[in-house]
Amino acid sequence: MKKKINANIVKQAFVKTVPVLSGYIVLGIGFGIMLEGNGFGIFWSLIMSLFIYAGSMQYVTIPFMVSGANLLMVALTTIMVNGRHLFYGISMIDKYKNTGKKKPYLIYGLTDETYSLVCNGEYPEGEDEHTFYFLMTIFNHCYWVAGSLIGSLIGAAITFDTAGIDFCMTALFVTVVVEQWLSTKHHLPAIIGFAGSLACLLIFGSGSFMIPSMIVITVALTVSRRYLEKEVAVNE
Repeated sequence: MKKKINANIVKQAFVKTVPVLSGYIVLGIGFGIMLEGNGFGIFWSLIMSLFIYAGSMQYVTIPFMVSGANLLMVALTTIMVNGRHLFYGISMIDKYKNTGKKKPYLIYGLTDETYSLVCNGEYPEGEDEHTFYFLMTIFNHCYWVAGSLIGSLIGAAITFDTAGIDFCMTALFVTVVVEQWLSTKHHLPAIIGFAGSLACLLIFGSGSFMIPSMIVITVALTVSRRYLEKEVAVNE
């Protein structure tokens, strides 16, 4: 029998996503302001945040819209910018198994921050874990949409130079990496990520290094998996 969604699991999901709330509101506001500053109103902000729902790609989409880039260029850029989600999806196969009708939205809403929360594996005792993941995904999506709409309203009401606002996305990723580094004793995965990305950046250039770096990192982590598991077991 399926468990009904109750107030407790909703509350716990909200509490779990509060850190994402603070980040998504700020980032969404930045996106909304930039979009409005380039001549696209609140309708575009709502539609893009609902149906694209990819922070970095939404920022990248703005100059495409302004310049009238062709669909092939947009598609290739999207694959490169969001290529990491291919690997996210592979690692979620077991966690999202038997999620029923929730699965399509869980897959669609798997952002970096939601991925981090789901990978944590914690959910309220006695509650359905899939429902908990589903609620966290919905909350995070709502935060992003709300931030984008607020940003559009601010951009429409106040005229100012938006140069540099797009850096807030980079700042978020830096903050996430620093937090993960400080919260764990096992830094090999982070080192592999840095080294693999830097090597691919030097070899393939800034415009084409994303997917190769993801492949290199995945292979390196797979090869070192047993070592990492032993290290975790020893320290626990």
